[in-house]
Amino acid sequence: MASVAVNKFVEVCNYLQDPIHVARFQHFCGVKGTFPEKRTQSDSGQPDPDRPGLRQRVQRSSEEDVGNGDNVLAQVNGKEEGDTARPDGLTAAVTARAKKPLRRNSLTGDVGQEFLIHNKFLFYLFTFGTELGNEMFFIVFFPFLFWNVDALVSRRLIVVWAWNLFVGQSTKDMVRWSRPASPPVVKVEVFYNSEYSMPSTHAMTGTAIPFCLFMLTYGRWEYTFLFGFSVALSWSLLVCVSRVYMGMHSVLEVITGFLYSLLVLAFFHLTLERIDNYYMTDHYAPLVIILSHVSLGLVAFLLDSWSTSRGDTAQALGTGAGAALASHVNYQLGLMQDPPLSSLPLIMPPITTGLMLRSVLRFVIGVAVLLATRMAMKAVTIPFLCHLFRLPSGDVRQARQQMKVELPYRYIVYSVVGFVSVCFVPALFWIFNLA
Repeated sequence: MASVAVNKFVEVCNYLQDPIHVARFQHFCGVKGTFPEKRTQSDSGQPDPDRPGLRQRVQRSSEEDVGNGDNVLAQVNGKEEGDTARPDGLTAAVTARAKKPLRRNSLTGDVGQEFLIHNKFLFYLFTFGTELGNEMFFIVFFPFLFWNVDALVSRRLIVVWAWNLFVGQSTKDMVRWSRPASPPVVKVEVFYNSEYSMPSTHAMTGTAIPFCLFMLTYGRWEYTFLFGFSVALSWSLLVCVSRVYMGMHSVLEVITGFLYSLLVLAFFHLTLERIDNYYMTDHYAPLVIILSHVSLGLVAFLLDSWSTSRGDTAQALGTGAGAALASHVNYQLGLMQDPPLSSLPLIMPPITTGLMLRSVLRFVIGVAVLLATRMAMKAVTIPFLCHLFRLPSGDVRQARQQMKVELPYRYIVYSVVGFVSVCFVPALFWIFNLA
């Protein structure tokens, strides 16, 4: 009985992992590829020796796979009956609707092929959904929450985000599954194509952040359970489905990322308050913060060869370390102003012109400071590390693929950004009477 259940489970997993389901969903949503009839070895899914660190799923050549993919390949090929094919694979009737993949990867040089969009609403909706798991969203969302809504919730969310990303990215480098095959899948995004695929870390962060936000604010802020749960679930589903739409993950990888994140949240539900209190109050907390975050980054960097996932992991851990150190400093200096328990539940204040203006000013000034800090630290750190380790600094792409450059670069830059966000910027607000 047990073996039958295991075999059935494996069969379901293999079914959900098949890239043909991704291609069919993309076609249903109006995404059509422009795959040429003849492809080079790189385009066929085999690793390209000229693009270090790039991994793509090797095409399966069995008769069963080809038979299952023929119909979808014909649909996503971008050639419709009555159109005249051009040499570059596009048709004269639909050339104007062609788009390039989102966010070209400057570190791998991966640009991808053009594709056709026949449903602009879904394209923009899922583009927004996938951005909810990218760096720029987090560099805006966490500080906005800290400066304008609830500092306690923001700093605890950062802890969950950093650890969640470490667990997910490390699991990717241990499992080592490649991205869905293209064709039949259309690569609407290629920025993360150099990473392994199992589980989806976008699905993990897209689940951990909204549900942890719900977990931290329900009962602390006054709103109904149904409203909070609906927002969290909608946020999570949008991010998860967007990864299938983008052609970055199979259905199985997204489902696994969703469930894996819930498992991580179950652990933090019991320990998050203790971790936050320890970071702020313990005398040895700064040393523990630095050692633990750097050690986890070293583990992530030693799991596999270079890919963008290693830098993203170090970036999240660096941000978490900087924010935790800033929280410790704020508490020790008496600058931490969490509302007392007697004031709970918190009620959203009336939306007035003055409140909106102060919030906008805090957001604009704060984000400008963070972006300037990040830009300045990047401009200084990479040349310094290249000089320190006697590496050529002319090729930033090659330099950042060296562990001794990438790891300290990410930690230095983003720990400073995290520290500035939690400690320096609020002090700046106090000086300008915006606190």
